[in-house]
Amino acid sequence: MRTFIYMVRHGDSPKVGNERTRGLSEEGNKDAQRITNILKKESIDAVFSSPYKRSILTVQDLADQLGHKVSVVEDLKERIFTVEDKRLSDEELLTFLNKSFSEPNFALPGGESNKDCQTRAIKTLKEILNTYRGQKVVVGTHGAVMTLMMSYFDRKYDLEFLLHTSKPDIYRMEFNERELVAVNRLWNSHGGLNRA
Repeated sequence: MRTFIYMVRHGDSPKVGNERTRGLSEEGNKDAQRITNILKKESIDAVFSSPYKRSILTVQDLADQLGHKVSVVEDLKERIFTVEDKRLSDEELLTFLNKSFSEPNFALPGGESNKDCQTRAIKTLKEILNTYRGQKVVVGTHGAVMTLMMSYFDRKYDLEFLLHTSKPDIYRMEFNERELVAVNRLWNSHGGLNRA
């Protein structure tokens, strides 16, 4: 029985503000509409999201148009890099990610390791796979936690993969029971459906 998980990385978000509450930029809002246009044709059965506002806003219109509610799950939140509400600069984040992907148990004070983040997120993803067997589920997410969930099933989803994702992005993961059998990227930089 095939189950499809659509990992939807959130759209562009302002660089300032609280990690949990900052929303989408004007471009991010436009891209959320493009995501809706792509995914509303996929016969989605359920929509889940990280509790972070930018993630919810990226999938909210899709859920509304399909008559679904967005089920917010705390354990789908982005990896906690440091004290939860403090945002790292891009330079700090890249240095930190390099160390984290080479040392999965490494964490900054007040933060969590790649291993800890993956463990909490995978628990939720497995529950979704069990509950929605044979169905199609959208998961509104973030770059690092998405990569860690995908790498649990296939280690090729690593730091290099993360650095080449975009905001937003869509990956359709196809499962046969709990075995990942295919991943297709549905987003392209022009906001349309990727045919490849």
